[in-house]
Amino acid sequence: MRVHEFTLILTADPNEAESDRLYSIFNDGTLVSMAGVPQVHFHREAPSLEEAIGSALAQVRKAGFDVVRVKIGPLQVFTTKPSAIA
Repeated sequence: MRVHEFTLILTADPNEAESDRLYSIFNDGTLVSMAGVPQVHFHREAPSLEEAIGSALAQVRKAGFDVVRVKIGPLQVFTTKPSAIA
């Protein structure tokens, strides 16, 4: 399997308890806030980039957060909609 690197841009900045909840769900992402923009940078092992992003989105949503964008490197790949990716 390959390791895929990407970033999920969150709609809200997690507090300390919410950050702990996120980290209890995944161990391959780093939560940061850059210029006031909350995001999780992932190094996820998966068969494909699509599967890596899909599983990360599901985990972040399981923790109660919405994702507004997915970035790969400096490029924005797509903007998410609540029903776009399960």
